[in-house]
Amino acid sequence: MDYRYATEKDTGLILDLIRKLAGYENMLDQVIADEATLREWIFEKGKAEVIFALEGEKEVGMALFFHNFSTFLGRAGLYLEDLFVLPEYRGKGYGKGLIKTLAKIAVERKCGRFEWVCLDWNRPSIDFYLSLGAKPQDEWTIYRVAGDDLLKLAE
Repeated sequence: MDYRYATEKDTGLILDLIRKLAGYENMLDQVIADEATLREWIFEKGKAEVIFALEGEKEVGMALFFHNFSTFLGRAGLYLEDLFVLPEYRGKGYGKGLIKTLAKIAVERKCGRFEWVCLDWNRPSIDFYLSLGAKPQDEWTIYRVAGDDLLKLAE
């Protein structure tokens, strides 16, 4: 299996895969990203990276990731925002390959950890992550401020 980093010309494909992931998660109505926004934040500002899993020349999955920072470790970590494999290619090792590729990137970049979140109802993904040796961090709760609440807080 081969993998490649996305380039700016892949922006439409990235958006398409994000929408497919959101559909799987029953959250398609929450996707407001468009190609111009993704191009700006991923490729112009360099705030995230994307790698694709390839079958031949066809992109069959993607991982969108970025660096975060652990003050306790004093170094960056790698954070996986989205992992998605097209349904007809699941169970063939592409998801595992993407995760392993990100783990290698994290090690090469001397990151202190590699982490992500998973929806509580997504049992197939939870089982997959556990099979890779991932440990759930159930003592933490994610908090989010977005949209109008973020604007209000920023006043």
